[in-house]
Amino acid sequence: MKRTYNFGAGPAVLPEDVLREAQAELLDYKGTGISILEASHRGKEYDAVHSEAIANLRSLMGVPEDYGVLLLQGGASGQFAMVPMNLLAAGQTADYVNSGSWASKAVKEAKVVGKVNVAADTNKDIPTRMTDPSAWKLTPGAAYVHVTSNETIAGTQMKVFPKTDAPLVADMSSDILSRALDVGNFGLIYAGAQKNLGPAGLAVVVIRKDLAQRAPATVPAFFRYATHLEENSLYNTPPCFAIYILALTTRWLLKQGGVPAMEQRNRAKAAKLYAAIDGSGGYYRGTAAKEWRSDMNVTWRLPSEELEERFVKAATAQGMVQLKGHRSVGGIRASIYNAFPPEGVDALVGFMKDFAAKNG
Repeated sequence: MKRTYNFGAGPAVLPEDVLREAQAELLDYKGTGISILEASHRGKEYDAVHSEAIANLRSLMGVPEDYGVLLLQGGASGQFAMVPMNLLAAGQTADYVNSGSWASKAVKEAKVVGKVNVAADTNKDIPTRMTDPSAWKLTPGAAYVHVTSNETIAGTQMKVFPKTDAPLVADMSSDILSRALDVGNFGLIYAGAQKNLGPAGLAVVVIRKDLAQRAPATVPAFFRYATHLEENSLYNTPPCFAIYILALTTRWLLKQGGVPAMEQRNRAKAAKLYAAIDGSGGYYRGTAAKEWRSDMNVTWRLPSEELEERFVKAATAQGMVQLKGHRSVGGIRASIYNAFPPEGVDALVGFMKDFAAKNG
């Protein structure tokens, strides 16, 4: 069969090599006679998968020894609650940078737990943008500072992560492993898997070990980072198949040259697509401020909603799917995560030029 180019924002494209390997092993995992979907999470076969996934993440991200890597359920939305439950003690304030839809959800959930200071707010700004850290109004003695590194819906991305007095917490769901960063500058990093890591149903958390001990005694065991750190993310039955795909995906990333190679590839893909938008004579209009444009989610508009509908329909007919923008903002969105092939961007750019010529 011919694979289509999947521009979906998540669940998103996976490496074809990973899908083929999972397909080949689905019925009989390494001669066991059973599927990895059926294997015990306490057995040696799954233990090897679990260990590899964590080791690969540590290698790709350069995770220091005083940090733990957790594989948890609930996706990033679960982390919106777990972060304040563990790190925001009574009488403390957490600083949040509200940069868009996903940051807003994190703010809302944190307010259920404790006191929140919105240090900067660009959620309603048009064109969409992030804020310069120098403009943040931080709380002295804050429990932590929370940021969303990439806003999937808005198509914006933080370009620089500041050093903060309070632990810096980052939701990196849509750009984790896409560019180099120093984990030591963060207290906690979390990411839903369904964009750059694997299928939905899994969250990766990288946490400084001392922070994992902060949770008040009133937090139930399952919702404590310390619980999962002590049990190597095996306190309960983990999402085994999602972790298996994570192991294969991170193995594939290492073979590609790791994060530095991905960063170079991602920047080249995004630059080509933004050049097509900017070079269209105004037919295509980017929706994010240029200095904050995301390398992962490229968003733009056409002269009318009718033309946008026609664009999406025609692109789908040519094997380019899920280009419709999020329902809350409309327009067009191309998500070009790590696994998205460069030739797919070439195909889209060619289509855009042809569509504009025929429908200008």
